[in-house]
Amino acid sequence: MSKINFRRLGLAAMTGAALALAGCATPFKADVARFQTQLPAPQGQSFVIEASNPALEGGIEFGQYANLVAGELTRYGYRPAANGERADMVVRMDYGVDKGRERVVSSPSFGDPWYGGYYGRGFYRPVIVSGRGGRRYVYGYRDPFLWGGFGPGWGGTDVSSYTVYTSGLNLQINRAADGYRLFEGHAEAQSRDNNLQAIVPNLVEAMFTGFPGNSGERVRITVAPPEKG
Repeated sequence: MSKINFRRLGLAAMTGAALALAGCATPFKADVARFQTQLPAPQGQSFVIEASNPALEGGIEFGQYANLVAGELTRYGYRPAANGERADMVVRMDYGVDKGRERVVSSPSFGDPWYGGYYGRGFYRPVIVSGRGGRRYVYGYRDPFLWGGFGPGWGGTDVSSYTVYTSGLNLQINRAADGYRLFEGHAEAQSRDNNLQAIVPNLVEAMFTGFPGNSGERVRITVAPPEKG
């Protein structure tokens, strides 16, 4: 009977899973909360889009995202105000991403309890234990059965970390005549990427999925990844 190398099988399984994940685009998920009061049914009312943060006003990047919002509002039956025209509604938008926070995860490793050398994970590894008064004692070998060598991961745990970023999009629609608030919404998402050029379009799509939504309801919106050409 041929000898099975469990370490190679474990590595092959992990490699196959990683390749499978790499070949699949991940859907974008956002939590969206929307509120509205007397938002008029779309009948061609005009709008302008402004930045809530004056520092963003007139920026090229802001203009790209504003065009996305304008496209969504137009799709629902509103229209951009013409040059010199007094708009019926003023749309204010803001977006951003935080500096991220580290997340630590652990998973069983695939070490072989019988190999690894004197200082490896194998049978002949010295084991250090603590006794009375904080004294430390060293045993000359490591019994894989006694010390958990055949436990989850065969005696080891892999620890890794990655950064999680939280991004958000805020949208407000006011009546231009008196500044009365007609709609406000907030979309928030977490990702391992802080690239706003990839994140904001997804936040906009999530915000306008089922627009204007039920007032006061918070929903999870999943945006499908773009189809491969």
